[in-house]
Amino acid sequence: MAKYSTGDLGGDSGGACELCGAEGRSLETATVAGAELEVCSECRKHGEGSKSDPDERKRERKRRKETARNVARLEDARAADTDWEEGTEYEDDPLPYLASGYGAALEAARQDAGLGTDELAAAIDADEDDIVAIEQGRAARAGVGGSLIEALEEHLDIELADR
Repeated sequence: MAKYSTGDLGGDSGGACELCGAEGRSLETATVAGAELEVCSECRKHGEGSKSDPDERKRERKRRKETARNVARLEDARAADTDWEEGTEYEDDPLPYLASGYGAALEAARQDAGLGTDELAAAIDADEDDIVAIEQGRAARAGVGGSLIEALEEHLDIELADR
């Protein structure tokens, strides 16, 4: 029988592994790519679990639970990343094109002025989280507006926008 066969129409594998075609080996039923096949012990590892191996079923359930947890974490992270979009009016305060390395430039200028992020935020009446986001190069994702960029440029006498 050929490799990767699903057997003949009668469903009898003829004693050969339905995945690799090896004959003379003990076979067991395993689900491979959604199909139930009679496979040898070597090919069983390609399956989604063996009906006759309770430990394999436990490992499969554990793997599926862990996958579900990871998917939930990713969805939570994505939801947290998009929370900033609510209520942001870019048309009223568009973010200009920012110069390459704008975050590092802001951080250096702030430090040269001897200011902490909280002090700079207070001096220009801004949210400290926005200052941190700009320094980390996340201005667009954080929903920072152009007026904040202009205020930072004016207060620290630097250029952040690419003009």
